[in-house]
Amino acid sequence: MSHVTMEATTMLPILKKKLAFLSGGKDRRSGLILTIPLSSDQTSMEELSVTLDYLLSIPSVKCKARGFTVIVDGRKSQWNIVKTVVLMLQNVIPAEVSLVCVVKPDEFWDKKVTHFCFWKEKDRLGFEVILVSANKLTRYIEPCQLTDDFGGSLDYDHNDWLNKRLVFEKFTKESTSLLDELSIINDSDKSSSMDKEKSADSALLPSFDPETVLQTGHELLSELQQRRFNGSEGGGGQGGPAWRPMEEELLAQPQVMKLLDSLREQYTRYQELCRQRNKRSQLDEIHTKVMQVVTWLQGPGSELLKTHQAIGDSIRAAQALQQKHEEIESQHSEWFAVYVELNQQIAALLNVGEEEEVVELKSLQQQLSDVCYRQAAQLENRQNVLQAAQGFHSTTQELSQQLDGLLGMLCADVAPADGASIQQNLKLLEEKLQSVEAGLTSLRQKGALLMEQMCSQPPWSLEETESPAGEQQDNVQHIQAVMEEMQLRKQRCEDMVDVRRLKMLQMVQLFKCEEDALQSVEWLGELLDALLKTHVRLGDDSQETMTMLDKHRKFVDVAQSTYDYGRQLLQATVVLCQSLRCTTRSSGDTLPRLNRIWKQFSVSGEERQQRLELTLNFHTAAEKVLQQECVEAELLDEVDSSGKTLLDRLTTPVIFPDGSEQYFGSPSDTATSAEGVRERLLLVEEQRLQLQEVGLHDDDDDDEVLNGQEARLDVIGEELSEKEDQEEEDEVEEGLEEEEAGPQDEELDTARQDC
Repeated sequence: MSHVTMEATTMLPILKKKLAFLSGGKDRRSGLILTIPLSSDQTSMEELSVTLDYLLSIPSVKCKARGFTVIVDGRKSQWNIVKTVVLMLQNVIPAEVSLVCVVKPDEFWDKKVTHFCFWKEKDRLGFEVILVSANKLTRYIEPCQLTDDFGGSLDYDHNDWLNKRLVFEKFTKESTSLLDELSIINDSDKSSSMDKEKSADSALLPSFDPETVLQTGHELLSELQQRRFNGSEGGGGQGGPAWRPMEEELLAQPQVMKLLDSLREQYTRYQELCRQRNKRSQLDEIHTKVMQVVTWLQGPGSELLKTHQAIGDSIRAAQALQQKHEEIESQHSEWFAVYVELNQQIAALLNVGEEEEVVELKSLQQQLSDVCYRQAAQLENRQNVLQAAQGFHSTTQELSQQLDGLLGMLCADVAPADGASIQQNLKLLEEKLQSVEAGLTSLRQKGALLMEQMCSQPPWSLEETESPAGEQQDNVQHIQAVMEEMQLRKQRCEDMVDVRRLKMLQMVQLFKCEEDALQSVEWLGELLDALLKTHVRLGDDSQETMTMLDKHRKFVDVAQSTYDYGRQLLQATVVLCQSLRCTTRSSGDTLPRLNRIWKQFSVSGEERQQRLELTLNFHTAAEKVLQQECVEAELLDEVDSSGKTLLDRLTTPVIFPDGSEQYFGSPSDTATSAEGVRERLLLVEEQRLQLQEVGLHDDDDDDEVLNGQEARLDVIGEELSEKEDQEEEDEVEEGLEEEEAGPQDEELDTARQDC
């Protein structure tokens, strides 16, 4: 491996001046072309010498053996400087130079100063020197090997070349240093590989990142391979491929490849070394962490749970214990997270570990899992106990509130407004009692669940089979005491509910009796109102009147039953009030109202019956007169007298016991009934006239009687004509009233029968 003795970084300002450069072009002998572009400014021979030394250190020995063709561009310089440069080449690289081409300007130097002939000095210089114009340079070098400064087609970027040289040298320096360091590290670890207790801190770290150096080398090698040729690899010549800079001979592509191969080999060994060290370090670290987790869980963690076994005596106390348990769980969660991480690490190592390591790892894994699962079971059991305790205390609190509410309801005075309110209160009382019963059942279930949870606590360790029973026994006794207390309170409330239920049922009966008594008063009032307003017709003949008289008696029987029912209800209210030791608010005035309406109905019913009986007598006598051909005068007088009496009775009001008066129906109803009587009387009078005409004689007395009867008939006829107009006006009203009277009677009869 060839080593670069000079570095571009130490002479970077000089190299940037481009005092000389290797363009990558070759002469016809495949020798490299070295170009020295002289400028119009004074050129430092020392800097030029340094530049040439650096450039000539780059090619390989084989490449140098083919010789260099040096192009000295003197077009912008003076002759004495050109001469000095050529002579300097003799001292710098005499053996490597095969030809020096001095490019002269278009206007040649003065002959006085060019009398020195280089060709005569060839033996002394050691190389041939020719003066040539730029356009004649292609006689010695192919155009494709010349840069555009000399009319060639070869591309050359000095800055790009310099940057690549810097990258190459940086890579060479870093890779060489890194190889030495990795070799030392690998060899030192191999000599001490049997020492298992070797500290991880003794591992040496390389000065450079191997990944970065390898990446730089690969990028550099890729760049070199891409820029090596513009065409296929081969010789130059006319029409041949154009050679590019940074090719194999210039940048030592094989050297880069060799460095990369060596570096990859050492780095692979180093990675394996690090992997082994990391594995040993991981095993030690895992063992340490496992013991930390096991020690804490079996020590402080278990003590935390053992010292917190209470269940509290209220929901607030249980919630405080739950909060404390959550803090304990939070502490355990941190160690459980470590357990999960350790378990993952152990699982990963088991897949790649050796047999001895696998046995150790499985032992650690089993020990860690046993302790963690046992502690997790304790945490879960404690959480279940606390949840059951909260449910038990919550149910106890709700049941206590329900019992307090029920007791408050039982201790309050019962003063409902009506029977519906009592029924509602009674329903509410029953619902509360059922709710208490359901609450007590739920309390028993949750108490049994809580005791079951406490008794099913797992052991703390493999050696311990039973949990401490002292505090658990206290918890069980507390639960049983609470359930017994709630059972006693519930029993006392049930006894009070039975008493209150009986009282409320009696009050319901009381209000029902009062309501029904008021209803009987209303029914009786409705019967009275119907009697006075709708029971007006007297019948057009004896048969109809007899039917109406029978209906009236039944109507009176319904009213009597209603009155008797109301009296019985009022008597029942008196008995209930005495039993409840209270006074009713409505029965005090209900009895007087009932008696008053009944007396009014009795008077009205008696009057109605008497009128119907008078009507029946009138129609019976009238029909008898009208049906016989020969009628006695006394019978006619009797019909006439009963008709007048009936007419007088129709105009007489009903006088109630309190002195008030009330007529049957409206005046039109009365007029209609009277009109029927008058028509019947008119027929009887006509019958009287007919009888008198049969026995007519010439006596004056008979004439006077006849005249009196005719005058009487005239009066009756006038009355009938006066009533015709009235009948036409009231015809519609009478029809409607008759239609309404019939259904009302039927409805009242139905209501009374239901009563």
